[in-house]
Amino acid sequence: MQQANIIREYGPFPGVDGVNGVTYDGENVWFASGDKLNAIDPTSGKINRSIDVAAHAGTAFDGQHLYQIAEARIQKIDPNTGQVLGSIPAPASGGDSGLAWAEGTLWVGHYRERKIHQVDPKTGEVLRTIQSNRFVTGVTWLDGELWHATWEGDESELRRIDPETGEVKEQIPMPTGVNISGLESDGRDRFFCGGGKTGKVRVVKRGKQR
Repeated sequence: MQQANIIREYGPFPGVDGVNGVTYDGENVWFASGDKLNAIDPTSGKINRSIDVAAHAGTAFDGQHLYQIAEARIQKIDPNTGQVLGSIPAPASGGDSGLAWAEGTLWVGHYRERKIHQVDPKTGEVLRTIQSNRFVTGVTWLDGELWHATWEGDESELRRIDPETGEVKEQIPMPTGVNISGLESDGRDRFFCGGGKTGKVRVVKRGKQR
């Protein structure tokens, strides 16, 4: 297996103890840091702005709104005003990890249960559940493919899995000791990977490995 090609690192940033969720709105890379959502300019690597909101795990963007796991809820946030517009129950009741938006629904990692839940963003109803065989941290979609990050012990990797069966189709290991908390793709050829307690966001180039 080819090891991850890390092409850039953002951070660590002053006052940021760790990176939880990560998402991308087409312009800014957003990351959750406990009590704030922060927007990084991907060119300069600097934080443009921050929203004061509970931000404990995964983060997602639906093209208009941010979604953020806050303990046992998923909150819908206006990125322009920072206002919380609504919330739904998180499927793992606080054991939730990654968060992604695709096909008009939310995809939520269930960390220790090694699951990914597809969730109705209006009601919180679980539409289906995909079983993985490693702890799930970040979740994202890229070109119609479902990816998730793992973090067990001192090892992390990116995995492309079959969204119907959970079968592992591709694995990209991170260097030893480099772990992934949140995960997002840019929709083209890069993954943005939260670096947990390092306070960094790393950019992994998606190689042509098929």
